[in-house]
Amino acid sequence: MGMSRKGAIVIVTLVIATLVIHSASAPAQNVPVSGVTGTMGLDGTVDKFYAGTHSALVKTADGIRHLVHLTDRTAVHGRRPTEDPFSGLEEGSQVVVHYVVNGDTNTAVEIDRVGDGGLNLVEGTVVGIDRVAKKLTIQLADDSSMTLRLTDRAAHDVGKDVMNRAKVIVYYADEGGTRVAHYFKTVR
Repeated sequence: MGMSRKGAIVIVTLVIATLVIHSASAPAQNVPVSGVTGTMGLDGTVDKFYAGTHSALVKTADGIRHLVHLTDRTAVHGRRPTEDPFSGLEEGSQVVVHYVVNGDTNTAVEIDRVGDGGLNLVEGTVVGIDRVAKKLTIQLADDSSMTLRLTDRAAHDVGKDVMNRAKVIVYYADEGGTRVAHYFKTVR
């Protein structure tokens, strides 16, 4: 009536063997790498700067504080011209931080100050994005449009979720008469 224990073991063994043989003959699949790869970006304000440890707490609009570590290779743009490479990172200053994740450490590659000699902001709707040509075109509230060149980092790592018709905020600099987008994100 019922299957014997020995019969059940034989069936389970055959099923496992079939799966092993099938998976060995199946074409290789692309397995995603765990963790984060590439440069991440965030915008917020410097909540606290720790000169002794060369690190900063950056508070984003949603209230989350991110600890980022700075190295002697961290580029700080829009800073005041002084001897200290990390000047301009005073508490309360608005920044965009580009960082890499290594384990549980966020290391800043680049920090851009916003306003007061740093990056400018503009909001609009994406009408064209070409990452290969490194161009972003947005329509402004007054129905005019603005085309910006993307930095290598912005073309490769920033705004992966941004598509045409998305409302965005763009952080850009005027570099030699060309508007260059350093960072952009969707506006929610």
